[in-house]
Amino acid sequence: MTSSHPRLVDVQWLKDRLDDPSIRIVDATVHLTFDDDGAHTESGRETYREGHVPGAVFADQLTDLTVHDGEAPFEAAPSEQFARVVGELGIGNEHTVVVYDTVNGIWATRLWWQFAFEGHEDVVVLDGGLKAWQDAGLPVEFGDASTAPASFRAERHPERSVATADVEAATQDSSVLLINSLDRESFSGVRIPGSVNVPFSELVDDQGRQRSLDELRPLFESVGALDPEVAPVTYCGGGIAATAVAFALKGLGRDDVAVYDGSLNAWTADPDRPLAQG
Repeated sequence: MTSSHPRLVDVQWLKDRLDDPSIRIVDATVHLTFDDDGAHTESGRETYREGHVPGAVFADQLTDLTVHDGEAPFEAAPSEQFARVVGELGIGNEHTVVVYDTVNGIWATRLWWQFAFEGHEDVVVLDGGLKAWQDAGLPVEFGDASTAPASFRAERHPERSVATADVEAATQDSSVLLINSLDRESFSGVRIPGSVNVPFSELVDDQGRQRSLDELRPLFESVGALDPEVAPVTYCGGGIAATAVAFALKGLGRDDVAVYDGSLNAWTADPDRPLAQG
């Protein structure tokens, strides 16, 4: 894997295993843009068709793995829906899943987290995503790839996710550490009271590759996230970037990280919930 992170692989690792029948490669790209009207998401399917790692299938997280009328605009789909979708992609419980995206890694970690939420731990993230693959001079395929359907059994692990009521309780509980994963300016602008800040953008270098765990450790230690006496809960705007911080913490040995799936979208839905600034 050439990485100290147990769930992170490089392009050489994947190149050596392209023909391994126990491997399933998944492009998890979603495009997220911002303008004066707010945030906008778009399926990455067309980007996938324009070039992807050979053999990779496309998981449309936006349309197939998300509930849009739940607590927040981007909420994990029910277990039975997740199992059906990934099974149709050819992924079974016996497979090692390699996830990547074409953006900044947060959509790959989102799918990594969702697999873990449904009890499948044998999932790794391709460091640097498609860009790293292409930068290494490796070939891509075009169009749609398909794999014979498989049987996937989902066994939800509810401890991987928290709801708004849990976060409300956490604001009064010193044994829970709320970690805001947005940039420092956004954190200063608005946050859940009692939160600390670990920006997801500071977890990667300028090539989109994750910084070494030795580099990341001081960042998390500085906010108390490695204290065994506290339980980390990560959040962001919509539950996506939060998974990148959860992924990094997993590499640093925290197996008890939960993600607030609704994040600020859900928290701010009720104007009576408190917010901190500055």
